[in-house]
Amino acid sequence: MEDCIFCKILDGSIPSDKVYEDDEVYAFRDIHPKAPTHVLVIPRQHVPTLSDARDEKLLGMLMNRVRMIADDVLKLEAGWRVVINVRAGGGQEVYHLHVHILGGKKLPF
Repeated sequence: MEDCIFCKILDGSIPSDKVYEDDEVYAFRDIHPKAPTHVLVIPRQHVPTLSDARDEKLLGMLMNRVRMIADDVLKLEAGWRVVINVRAGGGQEVYHLHVHILGGKKLPF
């Protein structure tokens, strides 16, 4: 996935503001935040969209890491929102599955 910006972040060729990493995921601050706390969580495995994700273990692991990062690392005790954009019509700009964690203020619906 030589053209994927998130794969380049994972291999270190593009810098990021890292929040958390382990063998399966990497989390970093969004460069265009939509809330006081706006973190992206990406799997190390390249999967273009949520629609392409067929591995239940991968999806379960990803959601578990999102929960852990929001609660234990970011300490978003007042609450937080999870957003996954899918394809262009859903607002996806980077075709590497990623989860947005938004918090730090009361978010409108």
